[in-house]
Amino acid sequence: MKRQDLIAKQDGNVLCLTLNRPESLNAFSPDMMEGMLEAVEYARKNEGVRAVLLSGAGRAFSAGGDVKGMGQGSTPLLTYDHVGRLNRLVTAMSELEVPIVAAVHGYAAGAGVCLALACDNILAAEDSKFVLSFSKVGLIADGGGLFFLPRTIGLYRAKELLFNAEPIDAQTALNWGMVNRLYPANRLMEEALSYAQKLANGPSRSIGMIKKIANKSLMADLAAILETERMTQAMIRTTEDHKEGVQAFIEKRSPNFKGR
Repeated sequence: MKRQDLIAKQDGNVLCLTLNRPESLNAFSPDMMEGMLEAVEYARKNEGVRAVLLSGAGRAFSAGGDVKGMGQGSTPLLTYDHVGRLNRLVTAMSELEVPIVAAVHGYAAGAGVCLALACDNILAAEDSKFVLSFSKVGLIADGGGLFFLPRTIGLYRAKELLFNAEPIDAQTALNWGMVNRLYPANRLMEEALSYAQKLANGPSRSIGMIKKIANKSLMADLAAILETERMTQAMIRTTEDHKEGVQAFIEKRSPNFKGR
């Protein structure tokens, strides 16, 4: 997974991914997107990856699409291909049965916000800002932004942010349910890694199923989710992690989950 625009390294059971175009505030590039896809596929295939932590190098999480490059020979077909690449990544992230944690600092703008929203939890620095900047350049949100944002903060707030393209601060994002936790900027990565490690040390089969069914619930009716819960619960009771969790409860100790 060697890519110029993405740094990938494994810390225990956590796969740490760093968007690495700091000179452009980590604006997306084909190399970065392909690297992200490779990393998600690696996480899917390797039992040793039980959580993913996504962050950005330099002064910002991500500025999203490379606006400077949009006017340099861009065509509808090239745009269609680029958004298709982004869609494949967002789909792969959503379907990965491993929790993905975004650590956001500085600015998250445009599709950078959408990439964070495609993660399962967002931890942010107290001085970070979020801006859905698409309408400033006459575009609509992509990368799942029009799917995730209304479901996260509500339809009317989402439309206000998308219509006006005005930034919101981290505290507002927390109050609206867009962000899970806030930390001082100098502690963000330490706290985010600790949080990801906690998830990685948890019952990963159970966490994976929770993610899968919760995501499905956004598009399914109650009857479908009830039946999915029923079948999954019957299956997951056979796992070693469940047996270990019950035994640890009986013995009044912390469980030692193995992801099996």
